[in-house]
Amino acid sequence: MNRIARFVVAALAIVVGLHYLLAFTHEGYAKATSFPLGKSSTTASPSTSESKDHRVLENVVSTPLNEGAHVDAFPTSPQLANATFIILCRNSDLASTIRSVREIEDRFNHRYGYPYVFLNEVPFTTQFQERLGNVVNKKSKVEFGVIPHEHWYQPDHIDEDKAKAGREKMQKDNVIYGGSVSYRNMCRFNSGFFFRHPLVQKYRWYWRIEPDVHFHCDINHDPFRYMEDHGKTYGFTITMYEYEATIQTLWSTVKSFMSKHPEYIAPDNALGFMEKEDGKYNLCHFWSNFEIADMDFWRGEAYTKFFEYLDEQGGFYYERWGDAPVHSIGAAIFLNRTQIHFFDEIGYEHNPYTHCPKLGTNWKDGRCSCDPAKSFDYDGYSCMAKWDKFMGLPNN
Repeated sequence: MNRIARFVVAALAIVVGLHYLLAFTHEGYAKATSFPLGKSSTTASPSTSESKDHRVLENVVSTPLNEGAHVDAFPTSPQLANATFIILCRNSDLASTIRSVREIEDRFNHRYGYPYVFLNEVPFTTQFQERLGNVVNKKSKVEFGVIPHEHWYQPDHIDEDKAKAGREKMQKDNVIYGGSVSYRNMCRFNSGFFFRHPLVQKYRWYWRIEPDVHFHCDINHDPFRYMEDHGKTYGFTITMYEYEATIQTLWSTVKSFMSKHPEYIAPDNALGFMEKEDGKYNLCHFWSNFEIADMDFWRGEAYTKFFEYLDEQGGFYYERWGDAPVHSIGAAIFLNRTQIHFFDEIGYEHNPYTHCPKLGTNWKDGRCSCDPAKSFDYDGYSCMAKWDKFMGLPNN
């Protein structure tokens, strides 16, 4: 065999070898992201994992980045969910937003490259866009959007004299953000409009991130895919009591809507987590500054009608209805309880509260920097014990 022939044969052998190596690597990653709960892709399934305490991620299968390899070594789109991070922030939040993004990149997204959508009621500055773009994974699409005027500002049907009187009373009573119109705009926007923004319309799933939050643990699986593969719709890390002075008429308004529209109430709903024996609201809600959820649920008929009914009553401005109780109550009414998921393995902090994993080996597997003994979960102001009892889970 002459020199040229030997060269051709050798080259073909190398190409074939690389083909099988890449195919093996791609297949392994696909299996890993498809089975986030089990010990291996061949033994785990939604049915077996759900039979255990579903809050514990046991031996999460993930594909670690090879030491010294560039992040682009990770396969992308076929395994990713149709999902995005959504961050509502202002130009003045630049430093705190960079910290939040840097942490979610380091703890999770450098392996996946999910996109980001930043929203503001005014245009973002060039400096803001350049500096955020610099800390985000180069694989990730980053978009900056301005919120439509009608989605942000106080609507015309609000009686401003009545709203002003309500703000002044709350301010006098030292209710946090009691006198703020912009805070009310934000609560209303997050309750009923963020998922309608043009930049967000193309996505189904979102992960809400705020400026100056912290992620204390490696996230060794894809929460979006977990939600999608296991029939979940709404995910949380912290649950607590709401400040009653801000929602004086919210529960009665909710009950009124339910009486008018019983057809929307889920058969195995989670109202028992929030409703006292006498039918009153116990004030428990999911803290919505962290959410991983399905925007198709918010865009659906039941929640749309619900939000429109609440909005007509004016409680976002006459009182100070927050998006956390609104989202939480909506999820509790219109979803079956098994569609709501607690992410124990995601160590998360929004000052002054921290959720630190305690279940199984989640803390160790996530290389968590938080102290489990100082986790908010079973603090006196937390509703986690109520959630555990409602779901029939062991109380930790």
